[in-house]
Amino acid sequence: MGLTSLLESRISNFYKNFQVDEIGRVVSIGAGIARVHGLKEIQAGKMVEFANNVKGIALNLENENVGIVFFGSDTTIKERDLVQRTGSIVDVHARKAMQRCVVDALGVPIDGR
Repeated sequence: MGLTSLLESRISNFYKNFQVDEIGRVVSIGAGIARVHGLKEIQAGKMVEFANNVKGIALNLENENVGIVFFGSDTTIKERDLVQRTGSIVDVHARKAMQRCVVDALGVPIDGR
């Protein structure tokens, strides 16, 4: 195998796994909503994750950006932060251990139990 064909095969295989539509950037933040540009394949109700591990749900789909309600403090989210599409819907699995616990919107205990 020659050097040229080796480079061609590596370059063509590189772009097969490269998905730009999975990542976006925060354009603005306000009132518990982040406006994100670049998540072209996102659907309403799908979960995303911000660069600082804060999760959110895509609700408002527009041509130029997506409105995402985030679960957590907006002080850690900044403009130009990366946002990644997770591919899953927002759901909370109820377990017996969660009985009599206070949990947040994602089912994480917040009462120390």
